[in-house]
Amino acid sequence: MSNILVNAPKAARRGEVVEIKALILHPMETGFRPGPNGRIIPRNIIERFTATWNGTEIFSMEMSPAIAANPFVSFFAQANESGTVILRWTGDEGFAVEERVAIAVE
Repeated sequence: MSNILVNAPKAARRGEVVEIKALILHPMETGFRPGPNGRIIPRNIIERFTATWNGTEIFSMEMSPAIAANPFVSFFAQANESGTVILRWTGDEGFAVEERVAIAVE
């Protein structure tokens, strides 16, 4: 399991634009770098990041081997209704991690 850090407001006013930040600890190995034994370390990257708010996609991005280890993502969304923001990372070797954040809209 990966370590994840998410920074999102717990509450917002209806119509307010909020910033959501997420950091995931992941090596993002390119598949080109030699290890200590001289053998190439197999590719292991996060390929896609998505965020949904109550099931509606609000942000997505494709990642590539050029992205640094421990990718940090920051994006903005408009708070229209209370609910759950689901952040999902997927990648090589069946990698899939989700984190949920509840935001109350007043």
